[in-house]
Amino acid sequence: MGKPYAELDEHLQDFIRAQRLFFVATAPSGSEGHVNVSPKGLDCLAIWGPHTVGYADFVGSGAETIAHLRENQRICMMFCAFEGSPKILRLHGRGEVIEPSDREFEELAQSFRASDLPPLRSIIRVSISRIHDACGFSVPRYSFEGDRRQLHDFCERKGADGLQEYQLDKNSRSIDGLPALRWTERD
Repeated sequence: MGKPYAELDEHLQDFIRAQRLFFVATAPSGSEGHVNVSPKGLDCLAIWGPHTVGYADFVGSGAETIAHLRENQRICMMFCAFEGSPKILRLHGRGEVIEPSDREFEELAQSFRASDLPPLRSIIRVSISRIHDACGFSVPRYSFEGDRRQLHDFCERKGADGLQEYQLDKNSRSIDGLPALRWTERD
């Protein structure tokens, strides 16, 4: 039922863009530590080529994805059709974290400027090594009602200085103690 693809062709890119929610999975190296799966929304995805995608990463209560990517770069992104025909698409690859102080950040951030998004903590860029779909027959149907505003409101209440302090407290290390945001190590 599932099939592999050599690249993100126009059909797959259209499918990805139509999804309002996707999931990102990472894990630390070795047999210890916690596997992490994070939902992503808010129109934060960019497709930069047939083997490259990325997403805007926002301030959050943890930084597991960042820490895992720093350690081993392994990542899987999963897209599910909750409306229309059933389908699941997984993108396996190598991810890298691009922080605001990195040379490429401003150029890549332009991919997300048209959207009403909260401040970016980083950008995650993924070089895709495997593209595979599955039937999605057991995925339930859901209707999209709208984006939530809580993250926007949280960021506005905190302000730039408050967000920086919050990231120093919450995003310096993963729950397993792995280093996360690089800039927090310098302060």
